[in-house]
Amino acid sequence: MELPAFPLRRKRVHEAYGAGATGFAAVVCAGLQGPVIWITEGWKSERLYPVGFGAFADPSRLLVAEAQGPDDVLAVGEEALRDGAAPMVVMEITQTLGLTAGRRLQLAAETGRTTGLCLIPEGMGSNAAETRWHCIPKADPTPLADSTLMRWELKKNKQGTLGAWDVRWQHTTGRLAVVSASRE
Repeated sequence: MELPAFPLRRKRVHEAYGAGATGFAAVVCAGLQGPVIWITEGWKSERLYPVGFGAFADPSRLLVAEAQGPDDVLAVGEEALRDGAAPMVVMEITQTLGLTAGRRLQLAAETGRTTGLCLIPEGMGSNAAETRWHCIPKADPTPLADSTLMRWELKKNKQGTLGAWDVRWQHTTGRLAVVSASRE
């Protein structure tokens, strides 16, 4: 079974939210070659831990940029998308992303032939986003030592298909597996 909008469409900006959004971003990054630019606001106490990122991809591929505030995250993200030097740009957004800002990001991604992913607070997405994913960890009836069960729900998709999937990142193989629903 495949996820219909995954891997994320290139040259577009997507959104993810929920407790599993950072893990979603890490899985997306694992499927790409080359550097990843990860932009966050400098005041935030939570930080991406590069060694933890290593469970998904080589942490030396990761370039973390700290911006002054939300407008700077968008400005740096737009420039990184437009430049095209990195195939993936992740932006941690802390406020509502308006249509104009979302559209500017989409145009920059097209120009740079880059994939963008905005990690957003719930309810603060942009109408310009190509897809929007709700990502949460899920209770696992059969836990494995090297993975975590997650639920990824596609809430918005400009290409049409919506749905929800239980997925598991397999650290040993470096692959994403779609998990069959358990029978009650």
